[in-house]
Amino acid sequence: MKRIHVKLTFTEDILGTSPNNPELHHDFIASKAPDAQKTEEEVAALGVSAVEEKGMTVFPKAGDGTPFLYDYQIRGFFKEICGAMKGIDGTKSSKVKAHKKKVDNTIFVEPREIMLDLHGMKVDNCQRPLRASGPMGERTALANSEVCPAGTTCEFDVLCMVDGDTALLDEWLDYGKYKGIGQWRNSGKGRFTYSSQELKGVKS
Repeated sequence: MKRIHVKLTFTEDILGTSPNNPELHHDFIASKAPDAQKTEEEVAALGVSAVEEKGMTVFPKAGDGTPFLYDYQIRGFFKEICGAMKGIDGTKSSKVKAHKKKVDNTIFVEPREIMLDLHGMKVDNCQRPLRASGPMGERTALANSEVCPAGTTCEFDVLCMVDGDTALLDEWLDYGKYKGIGQWRNSGKGRFTYSSQELKGVKS
C-alpha cells in the first residue's frame, strides 16, 4: 500500500461541473454520490447564491468561498483515462481488465474536498454555444460555466492499495496534458501538468 501526494497545475482554464440549481443538483447527484449523507453535503456546498441561473454550471464552495473539486471527480478522471488508454498498445492501462472496479476498490483519493488555489486570480465564467442535431433540425443553446483560470493548482493524496498501481497513476496523470478535468474538456479545457511524491512513513 502506497500513498502518493499529487499536485496539479492547470495549464488551461478548468470549468465547473455542478448545476447552478440546488434542486436539480440534488436530483442529479443522487446517482453519483455513494450515500445520502454525501448527497446532502454536496447540495449544501453549492450555497444559497446558486439559484441565479439554472443553466450555469459552477464549482462547489467551501465556507470561505474557496472553490473545490470532489474526490470522485479525480477518480472519475482516472476511470475515463484508463478506459481510453486500454485501446493503446503498450500502455500499462491496456493490461487492466476491469478498470472501473480497480479504481472503485483499490485506488482512493483524499481529502474529499480538494481546494482549488487560484493564487490571487478570480473565478470567471465561460460562455459557449452548444449545437445538436435532432428530428427538428439543428438546435443551438448557450452554455455557461464558472471558470478557474490557467495557473490554478490543487493538491491531494492518492492511496494505492496495490503497490504496482502507482505506475498506472503516473500514466493517467501524464495524460492530463492531453485531456483534463471538468466541463468542456474535449475542447482542451481543464488540462494540467503534475508533480507527485510518495509519502513515506505515513499511516494510511
